[in-house]
Amino acid sequence: MPDLPDNIKKEIEKLRNVHRDRPEKAIAPGPGQESVWDYPRPPKIAAVTERIRVLLNGLVIADSSRAHRVLETASPPVYYLPPEDVRMDLLESSDYSTICEWKGVCQYWSVRAGNRLVENAAWSYPEPLAGYEAIQGHIAFYAGKMDACYVGQYLVTPQAGDYYGGWVTPNIVGPFKGEPGTEGW
Repeated sequence: MPDLPDNIKKEIEKLRNVHRDRPEKAIAPGPGQESVWDYPRPPKIAAVTERIRVLLNGLVIADSSRAHRVLETASPPVYYLPPEDVRMDLLESSDYSTICEWKGVCQYWSVRAGNRLVENAAWSYPEPLAGYEAIQGHIAFYAGKMDACYVGQYLVTPQAGDYYGGWVTPNIVGPFKGEPGTEGW
């Protein structure tokens, strides 16, 4: 583990040891669908072939065909876009940060589009932990804070709750962490 303060290392180890059992109400995936309960723990990174778009206040904030998605048990995919495909001139660095037990310390970004400022609407991992280097510096967005996000032709539904940033599309089934009653997942 990189040179992190001991309290952060302890928190990461505690979170890494959380076990998630497949709930009885898990939806069986149909043809062309994926269940978040088949995603691994620790999460994996997968390249995305679909076009990913993020819109706010009439502006295209990001547009990429070179994104990666992180797949983690119980959560819809989170999409990370290379900064070259993001209007970085519309992002403002935030003082807010959180820790992911797998990816490390993340930096948040606010998005300013015209007269709208949406605080802590995006995040990135400037120095991700080992195994997650592919998303270093890439930007992920909370779909619920944007006007619209798309994976290919699908308009994204945001993952429930205000912490996780997964993007729900018709080809992903749950139930998903973040919904009421899932606090222990």
